[in-house]
Amino acid sequence: MPELAAVIWDMDGVLADTARYHFLAWEETFARRGIEFTDEDFKRGFGIKNDNIIKNVLGEKTTQAEIETIAREKEATFRRIIGRDIKPIPGAIELLGQLHSRGIRMAIASSTVAENIRLIVSRLGIANYFEAVITGHDVTEGKPSPQVFLLAAQRLGVEPKNCLVFEDAVAGVKAALSAGMHCVAITSSHPRAMLAEADLVVDTLEGVTVEDLQRLARSP
Repeated sequence: MPELAAVIWDMDGVLADTARYHFLAWEETFARRGIEFTDEDFKRGFGIKNDNIIKNVLGEKTTQAEIETIAREKEATFRRIIGRDIKPIPGAIELLGQLHSRGIRMAIASSTVAENIRLIVSRLGIANYFEAVITGHDVTEGKPSPQVFLLAAQRLGVEPKNCLVFEDAVAGVKAALSAGMHCVAITSSHPRAMLAEADLVVDTLEGVTVEDLQRLARSP
């Protein structure tokens, strides 16, 4: 039976409660260009790379230079808006500590940029738990491609079958399963029905134990 050797965490909506701030940052960035960014735009782009979100709004003919400018502006706006108001997902800090104490290796694999990850893990005081951090700039394909999770497993030196992923996005769940990993989905951003492909769906990380995750890793 596969043993749990590593846990790979998405960040937004999994380690930190950031959705509202990402929406506000996109809204402000597009408003400067006279473009309305709606709740529907946000939902459609949830969990995918900035390039694709921008193309969804502006169209496929958007130049790469324009995409890069908008993406940089949006992320800087996000960091300004969120400031020090960074709250962990309930139960996340406790579970990180339990996994670390049991020798389970951990990585972050997120579509966001490195600057956002550094800000959030620093403010939450959790940077030392992670042996690898994979960002959207490290891969050529965004979720639901499994590339980001496979790269995380490679950098940890662990087989994908021995990895478990925490996700909150539909694209992320698909990416984890495509990578051959078990997946726990958190309903911080989507209802249970949308995350039903995951091996386990939870409303909170409070009460989730290392033993729960080990049993899941051993399951078919």
